[in-house]
Amino acid sequence: MPGDASTGTFLQGLERGLAVIRAFSAAAPALTLSEVARTVGITPATARRILLTLEELGYVRSDNRRFSLTPRVLALGWAYLSSLDLGELAGPFMEDLCLKTRESCSIATLDLPDIVYVARVPTTRIMTVALGVGARLPAYPTSMGRVLLSGLPDDELTSYLDSLHAESLTDRTVTAADKLRTTITKARADGYALVDQELELGLRSIAVPIRNSRGRIIAALNVSAHASRSTATSLCEEFLPHLREAADQITTALTHRGQL
Repeated sequence: MPGDASTGTFLQGLERGLAVIRAFSAAAPALTLSEVARTVGITPATARRILLTLEELGYVRSDNRRFSLTPRVLALGWAYLSSLDLGELAGPFMEDLCLKTRESCSIATLDLPDIVYVARVPTTRIMTVALGVGARLPAYPTSMGRVLLSGLPDDELTSYLDSLHAESLTDRTVTAADKLRTTITKARADGYALVDQELELGLRSIAVPIRNSRGRIIAALNVSAHASRSTATSLCEEFLPHLREAADQITTALTHRGQL
């Protein structure tokens, strides 16, 4: 890096910003401004400017005294994870899940206002929209979106709902902010979300969270089925146990590889 700095191509501000993000860890998930400055080796004034910038961009949140990362920092690594690690590690468990349910399954992460598909194992095509790694869908009418939204702090969820302009994609789509909050809160309490033909008529899906070692939701895993093959009740009774087992296995695999 010193060589790059001498040629004028090294951006010290970027280096410091990334260093601030790396200052947070499992052992130190929340830090004060002075702790960040000391860990990174910068002045408190510089640390404050960087933290406030990251907060404005949505990568950091604060409670006035302590700062912590938000799930949005995962977007910085998903290009790598989606093409290699997450798909590679989750693949066998997703394949097994598809065999057990005989339905398609996917993993997505949250990039408000959307979810982004980072892994997918299709069986038969049941949607009119072709989905693959990198595909995006609005969060509010999807089972994975509601699971991921349930992991947001209340203030971030409120901000999302306040700014949301939800469209009725089918005659079943929930669009009212208060009703969406109720379904998301229920997903948080139940540990899963089920969407019945709100994204597309004929499509039902059920999703569960994938959590990191601190219990934070970092992704969601779902199974999608055509309404002619699976009822909402059968999704809960038959598919949900397999979904939860697969999500636990993926979390364990990622933990062992040092990804969480």
